Amino acid sequence: MLIGIDGNEANVERKVGIGEYAFALLVEFAKYKKQDRRFEIYLKSEPREELPNERDGWRYRVIGPRKLWTQFGLPIDLYQHRPRPDVFFTPTHYAPRFSPVPTVISVMDLSYIHFPEMFREQDLYQLNNWTAYSARNAKKILTISESSKNDIIKEYDLPQGRVVVIYPGIKAKKTMPNSKILKEKYGIDSDFVLFVGTLQPRKNVERLIEAFSKIKDKKTTLVLVGKRGWLYEEILSAPKKFNVEDRVKFLDFVPDEDLPVLYGGAQCFVLPSLYEGFGLPVLEAMQYGCPVITSNVSSLPEAGGNAALYVDPKNVDDITEKIDELLSNEKLRKELILKGTKQVKKFSWEKAARETLSVLEEVAGK
Repeated sequence: MLIGIDGNEANVERKVGIGEYAFALLVEFAKYKKQDRRFEIYLKSEPREELPNERDGWRYRVIGPRKLWTQFGLPIDLYQHRPRPDVFFTPTHYAPRFSPVPTVISVMDLSYIHFPEMFREQDLYQLNNWTAYSARNAKKILTISESSKNDIIKEYDLPQGRVVVIYPGIKAKKTMPNSKILKEKYGIDSDFVLFVGTLQPRKNVERLIEAFSKIKDKKTTLVLVGKRGWLYEEILSAPKKFNVEDRVKFLDFVPDEDLPVLYGGAQCFVLPSLYEGFGLPVLEAMQYGCPVITSNVSSLPEAGGNAALYVDPKNVDDITEKIDELLSNEKLRKELILKGTKQVKKFSWEKAARETLSVLEEVAGK
């Protein structure tokens, strides 16, 4: 059996969201060495060195052109090149046009349906039209929560069996860096509340900053980790708007090796998103012993289980009250940390990869 995979999201330097998902699955797939199962990873550019090395049964296929790659370059190659894959997997919303190979796609969430005003016009057009085409033509759709599954089935009028929930894993726990880097590298020298995520409207960061401006402890800092996504201008101006410029730090993208000391050093982690396909940072925070506050909407209760405090993401006062509660209640902090270590154990990339391969093999067999 030959499994084709679109590896482009995994082949970027700064991996977030879908990039992390795609990379983690490739790493796990590469561990499988059954002689009757071979993988061909399709790319626009040469594989980065962190991708698994080529070997028997694991090959990279670099094809062009880079522009309109999924619409033209990829499907043309699938038609012309032999042997063809028995199944083609793309860990994104976008399947190749007119593919001669049965296709499986992944759809993380339908945030662009729920919050179209939070997307740039050109992105929204692509998400709406191409996702609809891909969802209706894919043999199976993988998603990462029951919440997203229900959205996909309703939006695209699909049968239940077409959409499969496979929970993602989390990165292996890393050794905690020396805590001195908090001050020396990032300039953090006080207690702090942490947010990790791309700066874009759906993450609800502006309300978080407003809520933070109202907390009782005026010596605590809010640390915001994440690269700039889109429509982030109001987020960047919010600290001045709410008079907390001197207590809010934007760190931009932070390398994976430094995240553990940020999670481990924070008084609490807050992810007040309006909508999430899953919310991996919730589990990452729990992994490093950081108590979590997150939203009571979409898939976030699936990620957090009974190990988080939940807020109404549109209620600024509710967010403020929960932050105040965690900053002042050490007993509650310890309870959430203990529950978090148990919640994290439910999720692994090995399990996610095994379940994904099972779906790919089912589609290839048909």
